[in-house]
This record gives sequence, C-alpha cells and structure tokens, in this order.
Amino acid sequence: MAKDKYLHIYVSDHLAASVAGVELARRCANSNKDNDIGQFLQTTLIPAIEEDQATLREIVRRVGASESRLKDAMFWVGEKVGRLKFNGELTTYSPLSRVIELEGLTSGVAGKLSLWQCLREARDPRLEPVDLTSLISRAEEQLKALEIQRRKAAALAFDSDR
Repeated sequence: MAKDKYLHIYVSDHLAASVAGVELARRCANSNKDNDIGQFLQTTLIPAIEEDQATLREIVRRVGASESRLKDAMFWVGEKVGRLKFNGELTTYSPLSRVIELEGLTSGVAGKLSLWQCLREARDPRLEPVDLTSLISRAEEQLKALEIQRRKAAALAFDSDR
C-alpha cells in the first residue's frame, strides 16, 4: 500500500536524523562537561533522546519499516561535517559553538515533536500500544528545557557584561 511506503520512509528518515541528534548532543555535552549546560545534556537530555530513539526503533519495527544503515551513515556524516562551521575560533570550541549546537538540538527536538504529532494523527492501529500523547508532552518539556539552556549559552556568548 502506498501509504505504508510513505510511513516507512517517514519513520526511517526520523530515525536516521536521531542518529545525528544523539551525536550532536554527546559532542555538546563533552565540550561543556565543566558547566551546567553539559550537566543538563549528560544527565537529562541525552538519556531522554536515547530513550525516544529506542521508542522510534520500536515504531519502525511495528509498522514494518526498516532502519536504513545508509541513511544513518549519511546523517552521522552530516553531523560531523556540521562541525566545520565558522565559530569565531580557528581550532577551539567557542561560546558561539555552544549556541549553534543548542539551536541544532532544539531543531531536532522540534522535529521529533512533529513526528510524534503526525503519528498520533495517522491513527495507525499498529501504533495503539505507543503512548504518543506522553511522547508529545515529553518533547514539549525537552524544548522548554533546551530553551533555558540556549538562553544561558546566548548570554555567555553575547552579553558584554559577562
């Protein structure tokens, strides 16, 4: 059925994007391990997105799709290439890097929120055991928490009084 084909592509693309999201979160946490942004990422966000990724893998299985190793690799490489952006420093991590990484994580969580919302609207009986409403609420909480961290990062990067 054509609709299944679209659903398969949709969930496998989101799963592949989650690979890059986890990598970005780990890199940002590692670069900020000495501050509360890094602590938030390590203790709160990374475990949550890894759990969401496992849920998405279960959804991929439930709907009969498959994980695309090629897509996973493409998103993984894309995250690595994204590190080559100009951040105001030639060889070191900068306060701008932190802001941009947190914006990237925010975009990823917003995409995940959209995924959960779209899957809830699909009303696919194969997804009935999945608590999409809770996943939506969780993504909304992740966005709120990321916004707090992004504002801290922006203040550190741009506030001339700091």
